[in-house]
Amino acid sequence: MHGGRVDQSLQQVFEQVLRRNPGEAEFHQAVREVFDTLGPVVRKHPQYVEAAVLERLCEPERQIIFRVPWVDDAGRVQINRGFRVEYNSALGPYKGGLRFHPSVYLGIVKFLGFEQIFKNALTGMPIGGGKGGSDFDPRGRSDGEVMRFCQSFMTELYRHLGEHTDVPAGDIGVGGREIGYLFGQYKRITNRYESGVLTGKGVAWGGSLVRTEATGYGTVMFTQEMLRTSGRELDGLRVSVSGGGNVAIHAIEKAQQLGATVLTFSDSSGYVVDEAGVDLALLKDVKEVQRGRAADYVARRPGARLVTDGRVWDVPVDVALPCATQNELLVDDAKVLLSNGVLAVAEGANMPTDPGAVALLQESGVLFGPGKAANAGGVATSALEMQQNASRDSWTFEYAEGRLDEIMTGIHDRCAATAEEYGAPGNYVLGANIAGFLRVADAIVALGVI
Repeated sequence: MHGGRVDQSLQQVFEQVLRRNPGEAEFHQAVREVFDTLGPVVRKHPQYVEAAVLERLCEPERQIIFRVPWVDDAGRVQINRGFRVEYNSALGPYKGGLRFHPSVYLGIVKFLGFEQIFKNALTGMPIGGGKGGSDFDPRGRSDGEVMRFCQSFMTELYRHLGEHTDVPAGDIGVGGREIGYLFGQYKRITNRYESGVLTGKGVAWGGSLVRTEATGYGTVMFTQEMLRTSGRELDGLRVSVSGGGNVAIHAIEKAQQLGATVLTFSDSSGYVVDEAGVDLALLKDVKEVQRGRAADYVARRPGARLVTDGRVWDVPVDVALPCATQNELLVDDAKVLLSNGVLAVAEGANMPTDPGAVALLQESGVLFGPGKAANAGGVATSALEMQQNASRDSWTFEYAEGRLDEIMTGIHDRCAATAEEYGAPGNYVLGANIAGFLRVADAIVALGVI
């Protein structure tokens, strides 16, 4: 293992993870990233090693893989593969999104589920960790095709779900439309209007205000708290955002509300530079209404340009927010950001910064907010949605956003305090991993060998 930072007891568990989960590179990377920071914990608390807490954390409680047959608009039978990894329920029901994307395979679902355990623990809410999805690609599919796929997917998955068991939400490729179809089928099969079984629902039928905005908003709230530790604010800073989906759009929105100028967004066709600041209303129309591409924004926005052969991180900014997908910000990108004087990087996506880039940014004194802390606003608001469902209540936007702000500030402060306690002040990666780990580990020990 690189850097020699990993404690011997952790090394043995990590080698076991590699041996038992061959070929799952993203999962290995996620476990590695956590283990790199846990050395001081296992030295201080050897009881976790003796109770095999690490081995239990790395082995999902349940992994479900199933066939999803459906019929396309041309009458052809299509077959996809569905996944749900119910990773850890020591703190509450499994909680985590569903991702519909061609890249989805077991290794990605396990990486996301493993991250989710610590992220959910950090929120302080009573939720365990899980993740799921399918290699189905909703892009270019009709509403009817998406509906038939979602109904087939839920027909298999429903038996594993429940408001006290496993509560999925959306992720890449799964938005309000998909959640609606999934919930409708769950309701149809179970004959229960069990609002708390899925989050990210429409506000009119059990959803929470701020849920749509929560991941992006929370990332920016976390960034603001990091900046404040060095006496700065987002107001007046230049920001780059990658991605063009839900998280990116709402990160842009909150950054603009706090006075920043957001210069970029991106999708798989390239990235857009808008020196005047991204036109949020136009971006929402292109992405959320028209389901269009970056080029459609540029065609309607004088002064904006589309770059198809570079990296969104080439644009000089004070703050960078990767909000697209895993491993999108690499070592060379970090070098460019540093040469342009970046102050802070916060992850709106899951594991978007590769380990070498994280190390380089941290060594250079950049404020770095890891995803399990910085993008926890989405799942935190999902837990708030579950609360509203359980009490048959609905909150105002202002109240829900206030709760989100409290939670994100709490996560920031917990990470900062833990990093300081373990001798690495300002290291939010270490702080987030250790704070999340301690909460889950104590619950695992308390519940016995199960």
